[in-house]
Amino acid sequence: MRWENLTVESGGNPPRDAALFGADAVTTRTFDTPEFRGITFHEIRARSIVNRVPGASRMPFEWTVNPYRGCTHACVYCFARRTHSYLDLDTGLGFDSQIVVKVNAPELLRRHLGSRRWLGEHIAMGTNVDCYQRAEGRYQLMPGIIAALRDHANPFSILTKGTLILRDLDLLKQAAAVTEVGISVSVGFTDQELWRTVEPGTPAPERRLDVVRTLSGQGIDCGVLMAPVIPFLGDDPSQLRATVRAIAASGATSVTPLVLHLRPGAREWFMAWLGHHHPHLVRRYERLYAEGAYAPKWYQRRITRQVHELAEEYGIGPTRAAMPRRIPAPAPAAPGPTQLTLL
Repeated sequence: MRWENLTVESGGNPPRDAALFGADAVTTRTFDTPEFRGITFHEIRARSIVNRVPGASRMPFEWTVNPYRGCTHACVYCFARRTHSYLDLDTGLGFDSQIVVKVNAPELLRRHLGSRRWLGEHIAMGTNVDCYQRAEGRYQLMPGIIAALRDHANPFSILTKGTLILRDLDLLKQAAAVTEVGISVSVGFTDQELWRTVEPGTPAPERRLDVVRTLSGQGIDCGVLMAPVIPFLGDDPSQLRATVRAIAASGATSVTPLVLHLRPGAREWFMAWLGHHHPHLVRRYERLYAEGAYAPKWYQRRITRQVHELAEEYGIGPTRAAMPRRIPAPAPAAPGPTQLTLL
C-alpha cells in the first residue's frame, strides 16, 4: 500500500491497485488536539471486516474483527508491529502514530452477520491491536460493532487495555443477556516505572483493574490476561505476587500468564528500547531469546507455575458451574512455540 497523495489537503486518491482497501476510500487526517497531537489517521472504507485466523494458529477462536491498525498505546513489545510493514509503514514510531481506521466497520459487520453463509461463530476482538485505544474515543466504532453482535446474538470476546470499554457497559450488558460475551483486560504487571516506559500510551495498571472491578460489579465476568511477563524486569517473585494480589482484589474470574515473546518487527523495536533503558540486560535477552521469538520452555513453565500457585493462594479460580457461562480468556496450549500470541 502506498500512502502518497492520500491527504485531504492534496485531494488525491489512492492508486487503483491499492491493497486491502477500496480504491476511492482513503482519507488522511491530523487533529491538533493534545490527545491526538503527532498522530495521523488514515480513514479507509474496508472491503471486509471479519477475518479468519490462520489454520496453523492455536488461538481458541477462528474469526476476528479489527477496526484499527496501528495503536497509540505504543507498547514497545507489541507483536502486531510487523503488520504495519504490509502497508509500507514504519513498525516503530509509525505503528504508534500512523493509525488506520476502518470507518465502515460497523456497517460491514452487520452486513456480514446477516449473510446466510455466516454460521454465528465466535468473534474475537482486540487480538491484534486494541479496539479501545485512544482513537476509539473519536471514531466510536465499537458501539456499532457491539450493537450488531447483540442484534444477531453472535458470541464474542474483547481483550483490551483501554478503560474506554466502560463507555459501552450498557451495550455489553444487553449483549450478555442474549449471547456469550467474554471480556479480558490485559495487565502484565503493576510496577509503575516499568509501565511508564514500556506501555507509555496505556491507562495505568490500576485503572485497568478498576475496569475489571466495575465489570464484575455489573455482573459481567472479566478475566485478566497477565501479559506480558517481562523477563528480568517484571518477573521477580515479589512483582508476580503484587500483580496477582491486585488482580484478585479486582474481582477477576481468572488470570492467565503469558511470557513476553519477540516476533520480527517487535523484536527490533523492543531491543532498541532495552538498549536505551536497560543496556545491562541486552546480552541476557540475546541469550534467553537465542532460539527465536519465545523464551525457553523451562522459563515459561516456571512463570506459569508461580502465577498459578499465587492465583490459587489468592482465590482466583475457574468459573463455578452455577455461574453464567462465558467465553473464557485465551489460554496457552503448552509452553514453547505454540504459546498464544495475543500481545
